[in-house]
This record gives sequence, C-alpha cells and structure tokens, in this order.
Amino acid sequence: MDILGGLNFVLSVAIGLLILVFLIVVHELGHAIAARRNGVVVEEFGIGFPPRAWKKKLSNGVLFTLNWLPLGGFVKLQGENDAASKKGDYGAASFWVKTKILLSGVLINWLVAVVIFTGFAIAGLPKFTGVIDNQFTIPADTVETTEPLRVAEVVKDTPAGVAGLKTGDELVRIAGQSLSSPADVRKLTEQNKGKTIEIIYRRGSVEANTKVALRAQNTDGNGFLGIGTSQRTVRKSTWSAPITGLAITYQLSEATLKSLGQTAGNLATGLVDKLSPNSQVRDVGNKKIDEVSQNVAGPIGILGVIFPSAREAGIGSLLFLTGLISLTLAVMNALPIPALDGGRWFLMALFRVLRRPLTKETEERVNSIGFMILIGLIILVSIADVGKLAS
Repeated sequence: MDILGGLNFVLSVAIGLLILVFLIVVHELGHAIAARRNGVVVEEFGIGFPPRAWKKKLSNGVLFTLNWLPLGGFVKLQGENDAASKKGDYGAASFWVKTKILLSGVLINWLVAVVIFTGFAIAGLPKFTGVIDNQFTIPADTVETTEPLRVAEVVKDTPAGVAGLKTGDELVRIAGQSLSSPADVRKLTEQNKGKTIEIIYRRGSVEANTKVALRAQNTDGNGFLGIGTSQRTVRKSTWSAPITGLAITYQLSEATLKSLGQTAGNLATGLVDKLSPNSQVRDVGNKKIDEVSQNVAGPIGILGVIFPSAREAGIGSLLFLTGLISLTLAVMNALPIPALDGGRWFLMALFRVLRRPLTKETEERVNSIGFMILIGLIILVSIADVGKLAS
C-alpha cells in the first residue's frame, strides 16, 4: 500500500468511526431524552468511553463528558438497577416508563434509517433484488431508471488493479464495444483473454482510457480482468418518499431479522456438525461456519473493509451504509440479548411475569455474562476480520 493509499485508508477508517460514534450517541440520546421526560435523573451523558478528557455541568444538571476512547457513547441514569427505589431512580419508574427508556434508543436508530432511506427515495432508491420480495413502491409516484455500469470491486493483483481501475468507476467501452450490462463485461473479456485491450471509463466527470493485458486463464474465478461490476436499478419518488422510506425500513428490518436467524442457525448447526464422528458431516459444519465468517463483520471488518469500500464507491454508498448500520443497531438492540436493551427489557419482563423481585445482584450477573459472551463473539469475529484485511 503506497502512502496515498494508506492516507485514504486512514481517512476512511476515521470517517467510519465518526459515523459509528454518531449512531451510538444518538441511540444513547434517545435513552436520555426518554428518561428526563419521565422523571428519571440523567447523571452523565458521555461521548466516547473513559478515561475522561473533558467535562462540563450543563444547566439542566447533566454532566456532559468527552472521553478518550472513541468507541461510541453512554448515558448514566440515577439508580440504574431495576431494584433501585429512590425518587428519580430508573428502578423506581413504572414498567411502562422503563420500557420507553430502554426502547427509545432503538426507536431513534430506526428513525435515522427512515430519514436516510426517505432521502434515497427522493434521490434514487435501489431495488433490493434477492433481499426484499415485493419491494414497496407507489407506482403513481415512482420513476424507475437503470444507472450506468460501474466497477463494484477490484481484485488484488489482477489486470484491473495494475491498470488503475477503481471501485466506482463507470465502464464505458471495452475493446471498442459499448457496454449495457455486466454480462457484456464477462463476454468481451472472455473473447479477448490473453490480449491487451483498451478500456474507456469515467471517474467522476472525467473520461479516461487505459490499456489492460487480460489474463489468459480464469482458474481462480475472478475473471480475465479481475473486477466485479454493478448496475443498479433505482426508483425515484416525490410526495410519496416519506411513505416509501418508512415502508422500506420496515421491509429491511424483516430481512435483517431473517438474515440474523439464518446466521445464528448456521453457526449453531455448524458447531454441532463439527463434533460429529462422520467426516462428511464435519465438512458440512466447516462450510457453514466459513459462510458465517464471510457474512458477519465486527468492528475491524466494518472500519477496515466495509467503510473504505463504501467511501471509495462514493458519498451515496457511504450514506446508504450508514442507514443500514443504524437499522441493524435498532434490530440488534431490540432482540432479547443479555446486556443489550432488548435483553434488559426481557429480563425485567420475565421477573414481572414470575412475580419475583429482580435484585441488583441477579441483574448484574445476567448482564455481565451476556456482555462477556458478546465480547467473546466480537473477538472471534475480529480475528476473522484481520484475515479479511490481510487477504
């Protein structure tokens, strides 16, 4: 990686980190607003995690802090345990108030996604082929167009990379032939394999050309040129954009839940299969776990792989990724996972149903175990992310 490439990578990681911090901070802001509106004292609102770098007592009594670890943010409520009973304690609030406080962060992240997808409904919302069945649209207020053919991926150490093609470049002509679909790229590169051809492309508003020596073989499946292509079909709306944004966010939430369920199922059955005495069953288990590894990204993968690719593809891809991550944060925090908002609500509701007091010790024990499991999973996924970065 050259110096310029290194600087671009660092900038992409920094932008990704800022976006993640923003999404987590607005999530925590949702908790804080709901708490204050319902009589629960907010003691501290922090951006980043300690050690503390700067603090200021606000006029409403909340301690606002900036902290050195830029990994998100937090809100500290008075009496955060369910068993706390003093006036202004979170624990002293009613079940309904606690529900509003716990799920307000989920709602804020979901609304951020709605706003972003509403903007895309105006500017051009892509068709989620293979992701959403019967994607919502209002035909009377929808114009569908097909965008130019673009480079979606440049495989390392292939003719495309050597020739200087980059993600986001618009492909105009290959070997003198105009292009109308990804199939044209595959056809023309195969017809000219082993030859040096001219590729004309457009980067931004500038049209350029380059000579490319195509590979003679495609044994690794990366093609004779070494690129992945994309050609989006987008739908634009006007007055119906907010309705479309809301409906698409709902449909993507369903798709995210389905994907999470499939991933969890593959992980569970894959681990069971790996314990089988049958070698063929173990091989199936290994394939399932490899599939999970490829489909799941942790902090390193998001910051080091996904965000740099999105930034290289343009501001639109970066904003769209922001919407998807905000939606994913909402869905994940709504699930009954210990230590997350949904898990805390589920634990509180379970003890209400059992008519048993939820003690501070029990709550902290359950959340601590859940937190350690989450950290363990993040570490495992991050190890796989490092492999993706190195490949």
